Amino acid sequence: MKIGLIKPNFPNEKRVALLPEHIIDFENELIVENNFGEYMDIPNFEYENRNCIIKDRETILRECDVIFSLKLIQQVDYKFLRPGQMIIGWTHPSGSGAKFIKEQAIPKNLIIVDLDNIYPFIHYMQGKIDIGFLKPNFIWKNSYMAGFSSTMHAILAQGIVPNANTRVAILACGNVSQGAYAAISKFNPDIRLYYRKTMHEFKESIADFDIIINGIEMDNDIEHIVNNEEIKLLKSKCLLIDAAADAGRAIESTRYTSIDNPLYYENDVYFYVVNNSPSIFYRESSYIISQSFSKHIFKKNIKRFYALLK
Repeated sequence: MKIGLIKPNFPNEKRVALLPEHIIDFENELIVENNFGEYMDIPNFEYENRNCIIKDRETILRECDVIFSLKLIQQVDYKFLRPGQMIIGWTHPSGSGAKFIKEQAIPKNLIIVDLDNIYPFIHYMQGKIDIGFLKPNFIWKNSYMAGFSSTMHAILAQGIVPNANTRVAILACGNVSQGAYAAISKFNPDIRLYYRKTMHEFKESIADFDIIINGIEMDNDIEHIVNNEEIKLLKSKCLLIDAAADAGRAIESTRYTSIDNPLYYENDVYFYVVNNSPSIFYRESSYIISQSFSKHIFKKNIKRFYALLK
């Protein structure tokens, strides 16, 4: 089948989801947007040498039944989407992509293959279908990079250099939190790790920390890891990094920030909630995601996703 790969036009997104070196014995025909690899200095002919076809963005959106966009398709492209198309990528249907699902996916019966880093699902006609052949955490290294990138970016944005006197709390022990730990530990601060079972201990000492890094993504927007009342208890000028980028759910009332404007200051606390932070280290991240997507998404016949709809 034909898969059209378009460049993500999400703000400040520089990751290239598929590198020519990883295109080996693919069962699908790839239609690649002109200058797809520009941020990695990859010319079109390198994709053509791998039997890819180069076309402009509008043609790909209009002609291909399957569209891959690393990040959420933006409103400027809505007019090109056709009923019944399959959209593959990080769409975040219950988070930042909720508007896209409501305004485009449902009315046009789009087949949304959301490559959630932990639990990928197909969202179709207001239902969810498990993708059994994709193992949970099949792209765990990107989650690790999210924790690493968010932490490095946030402390740079705040203009601080943590030291042995800096008290840090890291919430959870998953891939995101491991990346955050790898980043913050380089400064040798006083680090405490908390898990869901020990969250009560964190709450008891929440006012002691200079930096709090969340690596937990919530399943709903009712429960919160840190609520508004607890935010009021935080130390003055505390840096709260939501490395899981779960705005308004993990940390109550938080809102997304961007690579251009990564922090906002409110109630004497700094908040960081960038949902494409791995793009900061886009060369490293591009290799990670290309290696994984080539193996798990692009290599085998894309018809296997359609088979799950029956």
